[in-house]
Amino acid sequence: MDLLIKSLVGFFVGTLIGMTGVGGGVLLLPILIFGLHVPAIRAVGSDALFNFVTKIGASIVHLRKGTVRRKVVLALIIGSAPGSYAGVSLLVYLRNHYGNGVNHFITVAVGVLLICIPTFLFFQKKIEDRIPTGIVKPPTVKSFVGMSVIGLVAGFLVGITSVGSGSIVMMMLLLFFSFPPKVMVGTDIVHALLLTGVTSLLHYRMNNVDIRLVGALVLGSIPGGLLGSYLSTRVPVPWLRRILCAVLLATGARMLIS
Repeated sequence: MDLLIKSLVGFFVGTLIGMTGVGGGVLLLPILIFGLHVPAIRAVGSDALFNFVTKIGASIVHLRKGTVRRKVVLALIIGSAPGSYAGVSLLVYLRNHYGNGVNHFITVAVGVLLICIPTFLFFQKKIEDRIPTGIVKPPTVKSFVGMSVIGLVAGFLVGITSVGSGSIVMMMLLLFFSFPPKVMVGTDIVHALLLTGVTSLLHYRMNNVDIRLVGALVLGSIPGGLLGSYLSTRVPVPWLRRILCAVLLATGARMLIS
């Protein structure tokens, strides 16, 4: 029964991802903490591994289609890998010195991100429409460093929350750089794959990953993702995204006052 419930959660999250494109981390983590009552630090590690596994297929597709800027991925991961290490190390320090107090810290941090990320998603389309099309700027030392800084910030946040491996990086890239939409998505997904891979490995080494939980979630998310992709052309996705963002905002507020 426990396996069935976790698989159903994976199915539900996979369906929403397939329908709306909203990242798995921001959807799954509150469910793990509030719905399945997984300790926050273990929920973060397990969520990071789930996100890594679910991004493998999409990353392969984008790499084959050539919609990935490899130098951008390199610049991002140069910053995000040490950023993730710093984030996970902070959680280990807090756990060693404050015990279960680390779970409250994570809950507050996730609550803040659940308010910031849906707010960005509300305005993402307007930001994308302001990006000039057909303009591809050659990489410079300044832009490479800037992307590494973006990666550093995103990596740190993912290390402590597992949330934002795609959405935070996408938001920052949209604000500071201009790439064709398909390239933006492909580059973001491949970097997220690497970042969640590093983060989940770090959490696994700290015994913060529940492998059986992740397996059950992935088992349910595969058919859920297929169903969501099928339904995405048959339901009013923009309205669904707005409702979902509103729910995430309310969840974030709930986590801040809990």
